[in-house]
Amino acid sequence: MADLLDFELVSPERRLAKAKVAMVVVPGSEGDFGVLAGHAPMMSTIRPGAIAIHETDGGPATMRFFIEGGFAEVTATGLTILAEKATPVAEIDVAAVASELASARAAGDEAAVARLEAMQAAATN
Repeated sequence: MADLLDFELVSPERRLAKAKVAMVVVPGSEGDFGVLAGHAPMMSTIRPGAIAIHETDGGPATMRFFIEGGFAEVTATGLTILAEKATPVAEIDVAAVASELASARAAGDEAAVARLEAMQAAATN
């Protein structure tokens, strides 16, 4: 069995996850990156997107959260994600997101359109 990674996901409201996992895939501002146990220390900003948490080596993602931005810190002991806002992907209301997306497009709000498109993609994939 592969070594496990200490993982923690926190938002301003609460801690959403704390576990030993095989891998976490993070939507970094420079592109998606995967973190395994023993990863080199680094920090990255996070763009809006879904993080995928894999509890077993080679297994499917067992948890997914939509992150609206924040920071990821990889240390010698694990990965901590400090999210501006995080929502379990299973709790995203696809119809509400579609409605908000139409409104944002009509208003010309490019930042909201990008965030809502990422949320819609996370919920439907």
